[in-house]
Amino acid sequence: MDNQKEIIKIINGISGKYSPYEVFSDWVKCCALAVSNTSTIIQDKVWEKRENEYIATMKKYELEDRRKFTEMFYLLVEEMESNMSDVLGNIYMQSGMGSKITGQFFTPYHLSLLMARMTTMQNYNENEKFHVNEPTCGGGGSIIAVAQVLKENNVNYQNVMEVVAQDLDWKCVYMCYLQLSLLGISAAVVQGDTLQQPYVEGLTETSHILFTPKKKGVLM
Repeated sequence: MDNQKEIIKIINGISGKYSPYEVFSDWVKCCALAVSNTSTIIQDKVWEKRENEYIATMKKYELEDRRKFTEMFYLLVEEMESNMSDVLGNIYMQSGMGSKITGQFFTPYHLSLLMARMTTMQNYNENEKFHVNEPTCGGGGSIIAVAQVLKENNVNYQNVMEVVAQDLDWKCVYMCYLQLSLLGISAAVVQGDTLQQPYVEGLTETSHILFTPKKKGVLM
């Protein structure tokens, strides 16, 4: 079974009252919020706000559609285990949402991988953490490409990578966060304008940051 095509099929099947773009955005948001909150020990105001956002979003859908959200999540997990790439970005583009809805386009993964292969190992030092700062992260394709190149060179990317990923669009933040979380990459994924409000550890508003489970020291 082609997991990506199956996810697109399910999204189109749910759409009707809501557009495929809104269904996709809500699904990614709910998955990201679920991963974030289930991997958070302290249930503070940010945790509560995200929990309420999750509940409010899921209430838009009938019970059967909520079950399909879960089914799509399992398909995503399965796909990312067998296909290390920008799966969500590809689903977004293959379904036509990029051109038809917002004019927002994601870099094809093979181009991200080409650039990563040209630069990654030149900057890798086995005695240091490998820091990646992505100011316009989109779905996280360029970060995933770096992780793939490290893996190709027998480097455990989960142990060496430290990532800061930022984007103005919450949808991109959720996409990137979800994929990096499933790949076990240590990352702070931040919503905000990188030029006017760059991420500063300890100063950036916590409600605008999603730390991956790996960053929190939690196993998935």
